[in-house]
Amino acid sequence: MTASSSTLVAPTGAAPRPMAVALLASVFVIAACGLLYELAAGALASYLLGDSVLQFSTVIGTYLFAMGVGSWLSRYFERQLPAHFLRIELLIALFGGALPALLFVANATVPGAFRPLLYGMVLVVGTLVGLEIPLVMRILKRDVTIRDLVSQVLTFDYLGALAVSLAFPLVLVPRLGLIRTGFLFGLMNAAVAIWALWLFRHGLPRRRAFAVASAVVVALLAAGMAGAGRITSLAEEHFYQAPITFAESTPYQRIVVTGGHGGLRLFLNGNLQFAQRDEYRYHEALVHPAMAAHGAPRRVAVLGGGDGMAVREVLKYPSVESVTLVELDPAMTQLFRDTPQLAQLNHGALRDPRVQIVNTDAFQWLQQGVAPTAQEPAAADPLAARGGEAFYDVIVVDFPDPTNFSIGKLYTLSFYALLEQRLAASGYAVIQTTSPLVARRSFWTVVQTVEAAGLSATPYHAHVPSFGEWGFIVAGRRPWRLPGTLPDGLRFLTPHTLPLLFDFPADMARVPAEVNRLSNQALVHTYETEWGRVQE
Repeated sequence: MTASSSTLVAPTGAAPRPMAVALLASVFVIAACGLLYELAAGALASYLLGDSVLQFSTVIGTYLFAMGVGSWLSRYFERQLPAHFLRIELLIALFGGALPALLFVANATVPGAFRPLLYGMVLVVGTLVGLEIPLVMRILKRDVTIRDLVSQVLTFDYLGALAVSLAFPLVLVPRLGLIRTGFLFGLMNAAVAIWALWLFRHGLPRRRAFAVASAVVVALLAAGMAGAGRITSLAEEHFYQAPITFAESTPYQRIVVTGGHGGLRLFLNGNLQFAQRDEYRYHEALVHPAMAAHGAPRRVAVLGGGDGMAVREVLKYPSVESVTLVELDPAMTQLFRDTPQLAQLNHGALRDPRVQIVNTDAFQWLQQGVAPTAQEPAAADPLAARGGEAFYDVIVVDFPDPTNFSIGKLYTLSFYALLEQRLAASGYAVIQTTSPLVARRSFWTVVQTVEAAGLSATPYHAHVPSFGEWGFIVAGRRPWRLPGTLPDGLRFLTPHTLPLLFDFPADMARVPAEVNRLSNQALVHTYETEWGRVQE
């Protein structure tokens, strides 16, 4: 059989074909593991440092650079290539598998060390991964023709990368979490090392030492995987300084609910979303200035706010006939609908028959709501064609702060232009808009952007002890007017104190700001700069 008719050739005196097949199969595994460590580092950096585009870009760039360094260093490995390959696999298994756990613990215990440790471990793991493929190719060249060697190795390499890139967000993180996933893939790297130990058992020196080292690495990783939940709980309790009541990693975010003497608190990716002791201040200030000013709102949309607190306030108006809650993460709405302790906070609002929950991206939801159908002209309303009105009397926009570009798009001119098309002629939208004291330019950037969308913008602020001074904007086609009455039973707002929210002192007064667009996402950079000064 000639080289042109076979992909694997076993020349005289060479190892048998099954060894080459086994090594090619191991390429699939090590490629999957290598990409997994890269994705885990990027995800953790995004969770804990914010600005996902910046974090993923710098982590991936550093990782690829380190892989290049590893490939270059492989030229200095000349003898006993299987032994070197086995050592490298065990090191990758140990450092790569423990990477998420070590970073998570470092952030909780020594936050200042997180960034140096992140990039240090990315460099180490990337360099080791960069050594793998060159060594495998040099081992395989005895059994595979040079013409087919590169194509076969790269084929298995890319297939492994494809498999883990799909499994990471869809299966691994939601089902196992980052820490357990890291240890699992470390065990897979260790399995490759054990496989190599068996494949090269006849020519490998110090087999007993390699066997002991493999057993130790497997034991450490297995222990880490078994204790992943405990590691996560201890680290998060140290970080949040409160017992963890609930924690879950979803494809979209890390959800943590803490308990303690101050009541329940919700954190998304480490950022506080509400504290039970004063959330009523935030949600009353968010909802009632717009709802009460409308007079008799019937159809209301709440974008974000999957905890149901804003919906709770909306339902205090007898005129409300329907509420559409648009929340990206189904885990959020399920948690605050089905967990009794949390559902009690929103008074069971998410089980109210008037409430419809839509788990989708709010930007896409607005786009679908305004896009014409094939049977209708562009001016027609596709929602009305499906038997419902497309316009809302009040839209409550309660997104997290723009810490990254995926959230930042929900504060852009494009988003507010879509929002404007969903408002009824006499309707209002209200938007939570970060702190006008701490992030002054960020706050007025949102005001400027709302006005650029053709809406009248009326900014105001309220003091929420857990957050400090916090800002909001009422937007509409008509100017906002001070309501004469508010619902009964409010704990914070009264008709007498409501006008005070619209008075801005000198240190929060308007400053020049640019329009936030999808093409520049200026708000994300401004926000990161202003809040970064506070954290320094």
